[in-house]
Amino acid sequence: MSAFVDTNVLVYAHDLDAGRKHDVAAALLRDLWESRDGVLSTQVLQEFYVSVTRKIAKPVARNDARDLVQAYTAWRVITIESDDILLASDFEERYRLSFWDALIITSALRANADTVLTEDLQAGQRIRSIQITNPFIG
Repeated sequence: MSAFVDTNVLVYAHDLDAGRKHDVAAALLRDLWESRDGVLSTQVLQEFYVSVTRKIAKPVARNDARDLVQAYTAWRVITIESDDILLASDFEERYRLSFWDALIITSALRANADTVLTEDLQAGQRIRSIQITNPFIG
């Protein structure tokens, strides 16, 4: 099983002020490190860097955030290609998603991931072969 990790899960894992979400996300990422089943995209890594250095209550120092991004390159990282943008624009319209969420789905499909771990999409929803899972529910 491979799991595509959306930006929000990655951010919560490194946001010490996120409470229960931090605990859940950190445990989930530890499991994915051990199983080597985690997948990311260049989009997720970009959004992660901006979020942890600028958008959380206690931002991560930029050099530490760069080190985190570098560490996550040990995972499988999907690079966004021009065809992905076109497919995402189709998914945006077909599934009524934000363009950025549609690009996440596109990247997960390219990675042959089984699931997308996110709080941004409807938990339980299937988009093609991708199961949407919100790890913070339940």
